[in-house]
Order: sequence, then C-alpha cells, then structure tokens
Amino acid sequence: MAIDAKQLVITGKVQGVGFRPFIYRHARGLNLSGWVRNCTGQVEVHIEGNREQVEQFSNTLVSAAPAISDPHIVSLKPGKLDGLTDFRILPSDASEHPQIHIPTDFFTCPDCLAELRDPIERRHHYPFINCTQCGPRYTIINELPYDRPATSMSGFPLCEACRKEYENPLDRRFHAQPLACPVCGPALSFHDGDQRIGDSTPALAACINALHDGKTVAVKGIGGYHLLCDAQNDQAIRQLRKHKPRPDKPLAVMFPERGNDGLAFVHKCVELTKAEANLLRSPVRPIVLARKNGQSLSALIAPGLHEIGIMLPYSPLHYLLLDAIDMPVVASSANISGEPVLTDSADVENRLSHVAQAFLHHNREIVRPADDPVYRTIAGTPRPLRMGRGNAPVEIDLPFTLPEPLLATGSHMKNTIALAWDDRLVVSPHIGDLDSPRSQQVFTQVIEDLQQLYQVRARAVICDAHPGYASSRWAKDCGLPCTTAYHHHAHASALVLDHWNDESWLVFTWDGVGFGTDSSLWGGEALLGKPGSWQRVASMLPFYLPGGEKAGREPWRSAAALCWQAGIELEGLPKGSTVLKQAWKKRINTPQSTAVGRLFDAASALTGVLQQASFEGQGPMLLEQASNELIPTAALPQIEDETGLLQADWSGLLPVLMDNNRSIAERASHFHASLAHTLLQQAITMRERNDVNNIGLCGGVFQNRKLSDYAVQLLLENGFNACLQLRLPANDAAICAGQVVEAAAAQSR
Repeated sequence: MAIDAKQLVITGKVQGVGFRPFIYRHARGLNLSGWVRNCTGQVEVHIEGNREQVEQFSNTLVSAAPAISDPHIVSLKPGKLDGLTDFRILPSDASEHPQIHIPTDFFTCPDCLAELRDPIERRHHYPFINCTQCGPRYTIINELPYDRPATSMSGFPLCEACRKEYENPLDRRFHAQPLACPVCGPALSFHDGDQRIGDSTPALAACINALHDGKTVAVKGIGGYHLLCDAQNDQAIRQLRKHKPRPDKPLAVMFPERGNDGLAFVHKCVELTKAEANLLRSPVRPIVLARKNGQSLSALIAPGLHEIGIMLPYSPLHYLLLDAIDMPVVASSANISGEPVLTDSADVENRLSHVAQAFLHHNREIVRPADDPVYRTIAGTPRPLRMGRGNAPVEIDLPFTLPEPLLATGSHMKNTIALAWDDRLVVSPHIGDLDSPRSQQVFTQVIEDLQQLYQVRARAVICDAHPGYASSRWAKDCGLPCTTAYHHHAHASALVLDHWNDESWLVFTWDGVGFGTDSSLWGGEALLGKPGSWQRVASMLPFYLPGGEKAGREPWRSAAALCWQAGIELEGLPKGSTVLKQAWKKRINTPQSTAVGRLFDAASALTGVLQQASFEGQGPMLLEQASNELIPTAALPQIEDETGLLQADWSGLLPVLMDNNRSIAERASHFHASLAHTLLQQAITMRERNDVNNIGLCGGVFQNRKLSDYAVQLLLENGFNACLQLRLPANDAAICAGQVVEAAAAQSR
C-alpha cells in the first residue's frame, strides 16, 4: 500500500472557529496520522497515510471546513515521512510574519440553539451558550493570541464540566474561548427603579414582564445595548421617541423566528425578495430594509416611510427574549444620536435613564462597540448601509502592495477607520459621527485596537482634506507623516476598489458635503480618470447655502438658496429670513456648494414634504417614498464654463417643484427622473469626449433606491458598465478605504 505525506499551510478566518479540531476530526476520520498547529493567523498541517486518503484529505479540506472559517490553502507540497502513528494538535507556533484574521461576532449556531431549547441540557435557557461555531469574538478580544486569558472571559474560570469540553479535541467546544455555563459563566441582572434582581432566570422573567407591560428596556447584547419595546404598542414607541429624543427617524424591529424558514412572522409584516430573506437568515444577521405589507406593527416605527428595518435574533439572549415574548420588538441602538452604541452598564443607566424604564445587564465586558449592520436592496442587490457586528472588521485583499503600513482616518460623519499593510486592508465597524467626546474616544480606541490586534503599526497616516474634521485634526496631531485625500476622490477610489481594473472610469460622487479642490463644498461631481489622478469634468451649477451646516437639518434653507439665486421670492419662510437673505447676498456664512444632497433637501421643502428635519437625510427619504415610478424626463441643461467643466443647471426644476397644481408624487418623480437623465447625459458626453465606458455611482445620494435603480437602468440601456459599491457602504463609511487607494496611487507615481 502506497504511503504518502503532505505539508499544508492554510489561511482564512481560522482563529476562533474550531479549525484545528475540525482538521483533527477530518484526519482521524480518514485514518491519517500527523499534526496540526496554529501559526499566528495560519494553520500548518502535516499528514501521513494511505496515498488515496491523503489526496482525499487535501481535496475535501476546504469544502468540508466550517463555513465561517473561509479557508484558503496557501501551500500544498510533499512532506517528509516521519512514521507517525496518530494525529495530534500541537501547541501554537509564533510566526515572524503573522497573517492574522480577526473573527467577527457570530450568531447562535443551530447546535447551540437546539441545546438552548432542550430542557434536559445543562445549558437549557442559558443566555451565554456558545461553541467554536458561534458567539462573540471581536467584541471580547483584548489582545492576541486569541486565548481565554486575553478576552473579557478571563474573569470566569471554567468549571470541571466545561473544562472537559474545552480540552477534548472531539468536542465542538474544544478551545471555544467564550465557553461558559450557568455554573461558571456570565449572568444577567435586572434593574427597574429600586428593584434589583441578580440571578439570570428571574432577571430574564422580569425583563419579559416589563416589555409586556409596555416599558422600554435597555438590554445588553453582543456589541452594545439595545432599547427594546413592544413594536405593536403605540404608547410605548411614542414614549421611546419622546425621551430619546428621536421623533421621526425609523426604528429597527426584531422578529421572533417562526415557521420552517424562521420568517413566518416576518412575512406578515413585510415583503421580502429571495435575496433579502437569505440575508436575514445569513450568519451576519443584519438589519434589512424591507417594504411594509401589513398593519400589525405600529405606524410610529417608520412614520411616512414604506419600508422598515427588520432583523432576526442572533444571540442566545435575543432568542430567549423573543421566544418568550412571542411578538416583534423595537430594537434601537442604545446611544446618544450619532454616537457609538453604549456598552457599559453604568454609562447606559446614567445617560439613558430618561429613555429606558428598566435595564437588563450582564457581567461579560464588551471590549469595544459593534453596532448592528444595515443593508438595503439597490439595483437588485442588497448593499450595506452600515458595517458592524457580524461583518466587521471588513478584510479586503488589495490589488497592489503597500510599501509601509498605513492608517486612514476616514470622514467626520459615519466614520470608520482603515488599517492597511502589504496587500491587506481592514476597515473597522461603524464608529459614528465625530462630534462628541465619546465618539472621538471610540475613534482613538479603535485605531489603537486594530493595530494591536493585527500586530501592525502604522508608519504613515492619510486623512480627509477638510481641515475642520475631527478625524483630520487627529491625523495631523498624531506624530506620523500625514497626507490628505480629497473627499470625493476617496469616494471614487473606494468604488473602483470594488471593481478593480486598469481602465479609465467616470465616477459620479453625489452626497451632501465634501471639501473640494477649489475649497468649496462639492457633492454633485463626475470624476474622470483613475485612483490618484481624478479630474472633475462635470458637476451641478453652484449655489450658496445660507447658514452653512444648518442647511443639512433645515431643508428650507436649501430651497431658499436655489430660489434666491434664480430670482424667485419664496413665501412662508421662518421668521428672520429677511435678515438671512441680506447675509446671503453679502456671502456671510454662505458657503458655495454643488451638493446633490442639498438639491434633494430643497426639493423636499419646495414640494411641501418637509421643511425642518429631525435627522440627516429625512427630507430625501420622504421625497423618495413620495415618488411614483420614474418615466423619461428631459435632462437638465448643461452649461460649460471656461475650464470645460460641464455644469447642470437645476433652475428649470424650480417651477415644477413649486407647482401646487401637480401632486407631490408627480413633482417628486419628475425631480428623481431629471437627475437620472442628467447623469446619463453627462456620461454620454464624457464617453464621446474621452471614450470612457465604466460608470461608478457612489456617495450617500446613491442609497436612494429610486434614483439608483433608474440611473443604472438608463446607463445599461445605453451600453455603459454601471457599478455601485458592493462590500462597503456608498456613504462616508467607505472614505477610509478610498483614502488608502489614493495614497497607494500617489506613492506609485
């Protein structure tokens, strides 16, 4: 019988997912001998045995591996026959060049879920049940190597029963670092006024009773706290909105799993495409925006909107709550608006005691926050709007190699940061808007954490060119060599990273604000070229925003700006607008802008949809919802300035938007269609001039499904290759990735 030996090196997310015991079981099942060991981010395997079985081992290794490990064979070569007689798991071996992959936080696997619900199991109804295939990872790791003492589980010594599982290579809990049971693991506690319950079972029961009584409860989960309340109780939601305060912004809803596919309850309330249903049930377990189809939920969850954000339980605690409550619950991030989600029990009680009437805590520390990810179907594909628990840190292979490790500090709004080295890029989970001390504290913590966890120290930093961004100020003060990238250049380069080729691109970067090369506020640009060499070739006719940043929350200001510039007197403006107009005429605190996001704001105000917003993007969201199906509409006239820049003249939109003889739906539809046809016309003009066929759409405006779907349809009908973001959001969360691409392009010139 022919005997063979092979040596394998495997990479992927092979830490914290039971990969070594999988190898152990796979090898023993084929009667092979040898060993397996960790090598700081990679796994090395030596196998010996019957040649046919050795071949079967290497051929089936990837397909049989745990899905969450996403393994790749780095090398496979003949090995030396050592005459081994069994298969062993060897101690870890530190590598000089670690290939570390940080595991994300995993949803409760089917095996643990069955155990959770089985009365004969010792972990029956234990809210922290987990194994190597599920449970927290990124949010509990203090440092690597990923061993229990280096996690927030270090304060929970294993009981004898758990230790036997932990040390048994044939057990699915072999080296599961968050391993716990009711005897040795974390526990729940419940606070409601003077009531204090410190035991898990009665604490959980008290929380369930509080929710049934219409209370809002702050519940500690995997990456932070949620504010939970009955999603069918108008009064409970009204109180939550009043006290947070969050008067209008949509609230996410978590549904109990019911039926064969787990979505029986969901189908009563929303319409789902096959892709959306699959995404809901995927290991990421994100919030998915879906169209309403029923009346069983409170109308206060997403006032004025046709869709709501829905999600399924993903932690054992969520399953226990939803199974017992048997009703959908609002599951809103427990935070101060714009800040990262809160993670500490004292903080949440001090800062949100005016919102929550009760608190369900646990004593497993959350090392760093990770909010829930959010997806929306745009141009037929679910695309991320926010990255977080379950899918971040995001790891992307770069199509180039960096000369030295680089840190990118991202934007000011919807901030994420990126660490890049060699041919690897890691983007952090959503941090938030950097206006508050807490946001800035988490920002600096995540910068340090990523470098520590991946064992990479940045030697240079790149930031946004806007001098007022907190992320830019930090970068310039951090002591590392610092370069800048223009906001919309970074947007364009982030999109190209998702669709990499060596051809020229025309990328439309439409958003609310970004510092341009002429020091004005861009947001309606078409950029021609490649990363590192973008040329602004088309834009919107500039206008001047009275009050500057205030226009983002007060759509009437954008409406006034357009009307005043077009020589139209706008009636019904707030008190003091006469003085504001005088300041506008003198260009006092009236920055120049080309932002399509502000055009959307103006349209929402002029149609009567919204004058004053309670959250960013409210006007454009309501305007999108008001629109009918889009039909062919004339493009805006194009003006070419002395430099050759095409500028779309928006003034022709004003009479239609202000025509009260037309319905709001008709006016909103006309606005969307006009912008889409303007985009198409600019693309056609640039193809004629520059022979460019790759069209990118990025920036927060393209989270608008009505506009994006129609624009992509028009582009495809006219023979263009139309692309949107795939792995990262179209909004400012992708800026840090684009900054890395811009830096690499500059270095290669």
